[in-house]
Amino acid sequence: MAKPYYEFFCPVKVIAGNAALEHIPFELDSMGSKKPLIITDKGVRANGLLEPVEAAFAATEVKIGSIFDEVPPDSSLETVKAVTEMYRNNQCDAIIAIGGGSVIDTAKAANILVSEGGEDLLKYSGAHNLPRPLKPFFVIPTTSGTGSEVTMVAVVSDTANNQKMAFASKYLMPSAAILDPRMTLTLPPHLTAMTGMDAMTHAVEAYTCLAANPISDAYATAAIKKISENLFKVLENPKDADARLELAQASTMAGIAFSNAMVGIVHSLGHALGAVAHLPHGLCMNLFLPYVLDYNKDVNGDKIADLLLPLAGTDIYAQTPANQRADKAIAIINTMRDRIYDLTKLPRTLRETGKVTQSQLDEVAEKALNDGSIIFNPKEATLKDLKSILEKAW
Repeated sequence: MAKPYYEFFCPVKVIAGNAALEHIPFELDSMGSKKPLIITDKGVRANGLLEPVEAAFAATEVKIGSIFDEVPPDSSLETVKAVTEMYRNNQCDAIIAIGGGSVIDTAKAANILVSEGGEDLLKYSGAHNLPRPLKPFFVIPTTSGTGSEVTMVAVVSDTANNQKMAFASKYLMPSAAILDPRMTLTLPPHLTAMTGMDAMTHAVEAYTCLAANPISDAYATAAIKKISENLFKVLENPKDADARLELAQASTMAGIAFSNAMVGIVHSLGHALGAVAHLPHGLCMNLFLPYVLDYNKDVNGDKIADLLLPLAGTDIYAQTPANQRADKAIAIINTMRDRIYDLTKLPRTLRETGKVTQSQLDEVAEKALNDGSIIFNPKEATLKDLKSILEKAW
């Protein structure tokens, strides 16, 4: 542990199961809200995912105030302002975000303006700049990966100045996360795989990095077990609602784990590669996970060895000599990546992406060295070390 004490904090209520959506009106009513604004994107609406949510409100006194479905893949300050205007014009009193990371980040940012008033979002950017709790805010994830439904962070693009604005506050955390398998049944295999490996990386780094603690460890290992046991069930049978629910729960548990235990070099390299080559975050996680574990192994091999149990089960764990368990855990992750590649063609190496050149690797390494996640990695890394990991991942 990096400090002589630790903190664990997750005030988000989790409502999960095959009828979780039907519980939303009651939950809003109990918070004094009668007119929520739904924030989503065109893809979610086109896939019919709003229909069961709208049906849940049909026979209740709580009515949907309006629906904003124009969130782009990379949200912006302009989008947040448009959402805020719709909320105010329709006298809404709560927010429901239905979507992936961009939709959830947009909703978090919009909740700042509708709660605090005014138009200037930028004065709240940075860490802990919100003075009080915000309006009731529910998140219904449509992917099982980001964990944004239980985190206190939002990132929104300032397109005018070509930079990403980060917001961090405990008040950004949703009032409730609603996990319902109906919301991920239409997720295509490659996105299911990518978001699944995103959640896996959150859990693995939460368990193996410096700020890990006993409570985050419990969430992290449980998430790893659920992903290991259910990801391939879903890839082979996308309509398996039980396995979809398990992945949704795993993503939330991994989100709780890394919110409290932080992440390491996989994220440093992933953030840097995403900025340089504009690749999806989940894909970047899949590219770097085994290579970073291998790099860290001589410092925290015992923690990596622990992962063999949730990754592979009791038989393989028991049959593997203790001094070989770390290598075996990394090998299992590589086998998972190979199997995912066979099923979905999700790239395992930088070369397989077809979008990264070797000439970009120096820039990726330099950006990664300055990324905040590197602070919590169990083994210090120089620019040369990061370049070495990138070469292995090539």
